[in-house]
Formats: sequence, structure tokens, C-alpha cells
Amino acid sequence: MDINHFSSEKSVQDFYIKVSSKISAGFTVKERNDNLPFAILSREAKVINHTFNFVLFCLTFGLWSIVWLYLTFNYAKEKRILIAIDEDGKTFVESCY
Repeated sequence: MDINHFSSEKSVQDFYIKVSSKISAGFTVKERNDNLPFAILSREAKVINHTFNFVLFCLTFGLWSIVWLYLTFNYAKEKRILIAIDEDGKTFVESCY
């Protein structure tokens, strides 16, 4: 593995730890470059059962609308993240839309 001069072994290990933790959380690797190093991961959008949520909305007299809106806006679209090592050797995670 060819690593740039600004990446120390500790920062590379931290990078791989963060990538593996995101993979265990349900993300898949879409693009990866070990020379820079960076990785783009994505999690597919989940299908929201609106019929079931509407029934719960009716049964709880509208209280379920808070949960329903949260599910709709946070899980109904694909989520992409970038994990990389910056010039200072620190690993960062950034959302990509």
C-alpha cells in the first residue's frame, strides 16, 4: 500500500476503523482510493410503509405524525458519506448529497 507523506500509521488505522464502523452500520463502499486515502460510502434508501404509518397516525390521533415525518425525511433517501484523511493527518467524515 502506497501512502502519502502526510499520512501516519495512526491516521491510516483511524481511517480504516471509521470505514469499518460505517460498513457495520449498513453502508457499502462505492469508491475507494488507498493512495490518497479516501472512501465514499452509501446507504440505500429505505422504503417507508405509508399505509401502516397512516393507520398509526389515526390510532394515536396525530401523535404518530412526528415519527412518520422523521422516518420520511431521514430514511427515504440515499445517504452518502466521505471518509478521508486531511493534510494534517486527521480523519474526517463528511456527508455528501
